[in-house]
Amino acid sequence: MSSSPTAERTRRLRLPSFSAQILIALVLGVILGWLALTMGAHADGSSNWLATTLSTIGSSFVALLRAIVPPLVFLAIVASIANLRGVANGARLAGQTLIWFATTALISVGIGIGLGLIMQPGAHTSVSADAAAMPSRTGSWLGFLEGLIPSNFLGLAVSSRPAVTDGVVTGVSSSVNFNVLQIIVLALVVGVAALRSGSKAEPFLSFTRSALHVVQKVLWWIIRLAPLGTIGLVGNAIAAYGWSSLASLGMFSIAIYVGLALVLFGVYPILLRAHGLSIRRYFQGAWPALQLAFVSRSSIGTLPLTERVTSGSLGVPRGYASFAVPLGATTKMDGCASIYPAIAAIFVAQFFGLSLSALDYVLIAFVSVVGSAATAGLTGATTMLTLTLATLGLPLEGVGLLLAVDPILDMGRTATNVAGQILVLVIVAKREGILDEDQYNSAHGQDLFAEVVAEMAAGAVAAADHAAVADVELVSAGVAAGSAETGDAGTAPPAGHSHHRTSSGA
Repeated sequence: MSSSPTAERTRRLRLPSFSAQILIALVLGVILGWLALTMGAHADGSSNWLATTLSTIGSSFVALLRAIVPPLVFLAIVASIANLRGVANGARLAGQTLIWFATTALISVGIGIGLGLIMQPGAHTSVSADAAAMPSRTGSWLGFLEGLIPSNFLGLAVSSRPAVTDGVVTGVSSSVNFNVLQIIVLALVVGVAALRSGSKAEPFLSFTRSALHVVQKVLWWIIRLAPLGTIGLVGNAIAAYGWSSLASLGMFSIAIYVGLALVLFGVYPILLRAHGLSIRRYFQGAWPALQLAFVSRSSIGTLPLTERVTSGSLGVPRGYASFAVPLGATTKMDGCASIYPAIAAIFVAQFFGLSLSALDYVLIAFVSVVGSAATAGLTGATTMLTLTLATLGLPLEGVGLLLAVDPILDMGRTATNVAGQILVLVIVAKREGILDEDQYNSAHGQDLFAEVVAEMAAGAVAAADHAAVADVELVSAGVAAGSAETGDAGTAPPAGHSHHRTSSGA
């Protein structure tokens, strides 16, 4: 007996799990990056074809994520505020979420300061002072406050600079960027205004929810490209910076990843245990989001997957998750805003032979908790670091020392960010008695894309069944017409439908 078309379609759609795809891509990225590094550059200093290909693939994936971020952030926050209206004790949940955001940030920055003092990364580096350079993007408290005021409805900014070739200005290059912080402010204002408008805003909120669903569907398609993007990003990082950069900043890189590991596998499990929650179930449920965060280096790009594992695997109510996940994706960053700037600030001070006072360490903690919103965006750790250095009065040129290893460090930072965002929601839901513990205790590292694939398969089957029913109706109509004209119930259907009888009899 031949297999049914439905079974054949299901087999065609079956793919390796997303986790397996990412792991395979990581290995391939390291191998291809090593090959590109081994091939070396051309005689004129330009990159070889493999390095160029990896760079193009990685940058294209990041560009797709950046393109979807503005509408995603705006729609997600507006919809999340509307959803909070239907959540009992919504204001209390929001307050508890912010308190736990600050609590885990303080713990993380404390670990960062401790590691910086113990490991002395700035005193054990082989990087040259010639590498110090002013960063192209800086952060300041004035800039942070000014950034809260939207310059236009879309939060877009256009910057231009002269294009110089051999010391001669040949033109002007322009670039368009978005300010996520301004988009957040706009979304908050619009969301609150919609709530205060009552029933008159229902059509708008309905449109917002529908538009968010469409944007998230597009983002899911982009996320499906994450394995390919992983190959390009990892391979390009190795090909562009090589092992020498890691070696010159080895102690600093080790200090960062030790700090991330202590928070991710030390602090978070302790907090889970203190609330009577299974550590293993937490990591099993959160694993798909942590993987994507690691390779994409984007908390915002991971937002829909973070929300899905939080509510779909770990038992956090969907109404609360839809509010808190977008908030956390833009403001909750234990890796980028706590551990990294603390260790990096101490590194810069040690490198330039400057001493830090007790007040300076207090300022580092303050900036970590209050200024974390300045990191909102795809990769904002550099902005957060310059904000910290400016607050402490340390040389901003120190940022240039660390740029060589930033892409590699950013992977671990972003994964820790997302892990913290999920953890706080689970803890708050547990403390408020709204966590579905049965669902939490059954959490596993399922392939969340299987659900999307199943929907696609179901849609394809439904479409095929609908077409088949329509064909049968047409055939029946043709038979009936033939019977009415000839009086012969066995008259064949019209020639245009003869293939249906053949296929059904096969």
